[in-house]
Amino acid sequence: MMDFHCHLDLYPKAREVYAEALHRNEFTWLVTTSPKAFDATSRVLGSSPKVLITPGLHPEIAHERATELELLLSQIPTALAVGEVGLDGSPRFKKHYEVQCKIFEAVVRRCAESGGRVLSIHSRRAVKDVLALLQKYPGFGTAVMHWFSGTPTELKAAEAQGCWFSVGPAMFETANGRSLAAKMPRNRVVPESDGPFATVEGKMVMPWSADDTARHLSALWGISVDEAKTQLTNNSEALLTLIGHP
Repeated sequence: MMDFHCHLDLYPKAREVYAEALHRNEFTWLVTTSPKAFDATSRVLGSSPKVLITPGLHPEIAHERATELELLLSQIPTALAVGEVGLDGSPRFKKHYEVQCKIFEAVVRRCAESGGRVLSIHSRRAVKDVLALLQKYPGFGTAVMHWFSGTPTELKAAEAQGCWFSVGPAMFETANGRSLAAKMPRNRVVPESDGPFATVEGKMVMPWSADDTARHLSALWGISVDEAKTQLTNNSEALLTLIGHP
């Protein structure tokens, strides 16, 4: 199993969950919420070929951690990928949107300057602006839209720009989430958990939830569960190649 968007360091008893993920998963992408968190998590959890820890700056805390931007920009050239980054235009965070845009543009620009990176991107109520910034820096690399929640029209625009999509069990809890997942390009969908933030029936989604995602997608795509698993595996291997992960 694989997980392309997980806050592994933020689970209760994170070291135990980390050990379990190493045992169960072939690959887990541990996205961090701030540059200092990236440094701390890298120190505490250490490195493993099965876990990729990447620097990020979550848009929900961008205004609180804006002073860490230079640190993030210094981390990107030596990182295989970047995440979690992006924009959040929801009412709660809209007042800090200008700061978010400044940070996200600086990140995308640095990725382009560094030869391109795969980015795990948060785009809640901000898809148009995210896509516009990505288009502004065509050498930025590859965008993986995490838990995409835009409109069908925005989904088509993201697909046209070459975006990938990471989806997890919690996305299928809503009719909108199921509708969007059904319309995504099947060869650019990879599994994610978004744990411990994502929950299903009140329980945290764990990093080894890819089989649940395959089960949901099989129903939406009208194929067998085994076919959905094979599709996700092929997609995951293709994305790992883009990341450059061994």
